[in-house]
Amino acid sequence: MSIEVFNRYEHKYLLDKETYEKMLNIMDTHMVLDSHNPNHRTYTIANIYFDTKDDYLIRHSLEKPQYKEKLRMRAYGVPGEKSKVFLEIKKKCHGIVNKRRTTLGLDEAYKLVESGEMPQVKNYMNEQVLHEIVYFLHHYKLEPKVYLAYNRIAYFEKDNPDLRVSFDTNIRTRRYDVHLEDGDYGEQLLDDDIYLMEIKTARAMPLWLAHTLTELNIHRCSFSKYGTEFIHYIHSDILNKQLLTESRT
Repeated sequence: MSIEVFNRYEHKYLLDKETYEKMLNIMDTHMVLDSHNPNHRTYTIANIYFDTKDDYLIRHSLEKPQYKEKLRMRAYGVPGEKSKVFLEIKKKCHGIVNKRRTTLGLDEAYKLVESGEMPQVKNYMNEQVLHEIVYFLHHYKLEPKVYLAYNRIAYFEKDNPDLRVSFDTNIRTRRYDVHLEDGDYGEQLLDDDIYLMEIKTARAMPLWLAHTLTELNIHRCSFSKYGTEFIHYIHSDILNKQLLTESRT
């Protein structure tokens, strides 16, 4: 069974193409590629983010509170009807990220979110996390809002399993066909030559990595994929309403 509970810091950085390529070369020297990245080929992570009818969770998150939480369904690639997916609660409190997830069949995950009822627990499920998800669903009354996918290259350090560095490209989203099995497509969230790097660690960053960030003049930023998508969505919605109003006058 894969690790289902995480507690760590997550630091994010937006890189241009030149800096991204330099970072990959340095990663190859100090770290090991994820098994899903043979010969530096990316793998796809696809998510559905759930929120309230009035988008409370993401609006609250964008206010940068000390505590925030969200629920998402995650698959690797495009799942089939019998595929396994993850249902995850992700919380952030005072800078520390806690992620709790359980494996479910795709149909089981949809049924759980729609009904809010505890499923029959099977050996691949995490019962405690299931109870937490059921409570979360009853508390917020959630519905699927956004499909969001990206291509990832990830590294880990053999001597420090708590350290993981990932690079996400081709971030794409849609607010229609919000089902994982519908296919891997959507509108680009960032320009093609912008890459998102995330450093995830439960401990202090190793010196070689801290020195690399300094030498390449890489600075942390506050970036949320879902949050950025929501801002774009709100702005486009406002623009569409303005154009509609102007067309009627």
